[in-house]
Amino acid sequence: MDEARMVEAAISEDMLEAMKAKAGLALRIEHSVNNEEATRLAIAKFSAGIGDDNPLWTDPDYAAAGPFGGVVAPPSFVIGVFSGLQFGWPGLGSFHAHSDLEFHLPVRLGDKVRAECVYEGFDGPKSSSFARTMVVDNFTNRYWNQHGELVAEIGWSVINFERGQARKGGRDRDIELPHRWTEAELSAMEDEVLAERPRGAEPRWWEDVEVGESLDRILKGPIGMTDEVAFVAGGGAPIPRLSAHGVALRSYRHHPAWAFRDPETSALEPIYSVHYNKHAARAMGVALQYDVGFQRQCWQLQLLTNWMSDTGWVKQARAEYRKFVYHGDAVRLGGTVERKYLDGDGEACVDITTEAVNQRGDDVMPGTATLALPSRDMGIEPLARRS
Repeated sequence: MDEARMVEAAISEDMLEAMKAKAGLALRIEHSVNNEEATRLAIAKFSAGIGDDNPLWTDPDYAAAGPFGGVVAPPSFVIGVFSGLQFGWPGLGSFHAHSDLEFHLPVRLGDKVRAECVYEGFDGPKSSSFARTMVVDNFTNRYWNQHGELVAEIGWSVINFERGQARKGGRDRDIELPHRWTEAELSAMEDEVLAERPRGAEPRWWEDVEVGESLDRILKGPIGMTDEVAFVAGGGAPIPRLSAHGVALRSYRHHPAWAFRDPETSALEPIYSVHYNKHAARAMGVALQYDVGFQRQCWQLQLLTNWMSDTGWVKQARAEYRKFVYHGDAVRLGGTVERKYLDGDGEACVDITTEAVNQRGDDVMPGTATLALPSRDMGIEPLARRS
C-alpha cells in the first residue's frame, strides 16, 4: 500500500434526509470528553499545550494575590473539557470552519465542569471550490460548573466534503511545504517568543485605552508535531478521545470511518491524525499536516488575556479558520481596538478585531472580541460580578 485511504462517500439524498432528522439532538459525547475537573495538573497541561504560561493559571502564590484569590484556568480551558466530536456524514471529510465563544464565569481550581453538545442542523448542500459540494454543520456547546452555573457557550460550524473530490483538487499546491527558514529567522523568532509577557497584575484601565490602539503581538511557530501532540495531551480536540491497541481497535470496528491504515507502519490511525500524520493529511486532500481550529482560537484568547491584564474579562470571541496552518508555518497574532463603550450590562467594554498572519502574509484566522475592562473613573470591576 503506497498511500493512505480513508472511507469515502458522496453526499446523497438519503444522507441529507438522515441528518435533517437529527437536528436539535443533544448528542452523546462521553467518548470525546477529556477533562471533567480543573485540577492543578489538568490546568497546567492544557495551558502548556497551547503555549500559555500566564502565572494566573500556573503559579499558586501569584494567583493567590490576584483578583480571583487563587488559580483559575484560562478561558479556553472549556475546550479541553470538550471541544467537538465526529458526528454523522459517514465517509465525508471535515474541517472546522468557525467558532463563537461566550464566557460567563471563571473555571476555578477544583471546579467540576459538565459539557453538553446540541446539533443545530446543517446548511447546504452548497458549491465548494475545494471539493465540489459541501454541507456545513452547526453545533452549540454549553458548559456548567458543579453549582449548576453556566460557565461558557460555544457555537461552532464544520464543513463536510467529499474526500475524493478534495484529493483531486488539492489545496495550496503552489507553495513550498514545509516552509524553509534560515537560522537567522529562527533565532529572531525564538527571541520574539521569549520576550512575550502578559500584562499581569497592572490593570488595563478602560479610560487609558484608545480606539486604534494595537495589541501586543504573540508568535506561534514554526509549528511542529509536538505542538499538536501537546494540545491533544492537554485535552485539546481528539474526537473521539484517543486510545490504543484493543480499545482503539474495538472502536474502529464499531466505527470504520474513524480510522485508516498508515502505509508506512501498517498501524490503524485515527482520521484526527491529519494534525500530525502526513498520510492522513494527504488522504484528506491536504498537502501537509496542519493545526487544529480550536487550538488556533486558544492562541487568539491568549492574545486577549495577555493584553487585558488579570483584571479584565473576555466576554465574547469569534474567529474564522480561513486557511491551513501547516507544520513549519509561523503565525503572528495581533489585534486593534475598534470601539470603546458602556454596554447593556453596564460594563466598560472594548471591541477588538484580531488577526493571525502567517509568513506568507495570509490572515489565517480573522476574528473579533469584546473585552470588559476595569474603569478607574466609574469604579467598574468586571470580575466583581464573576467572583
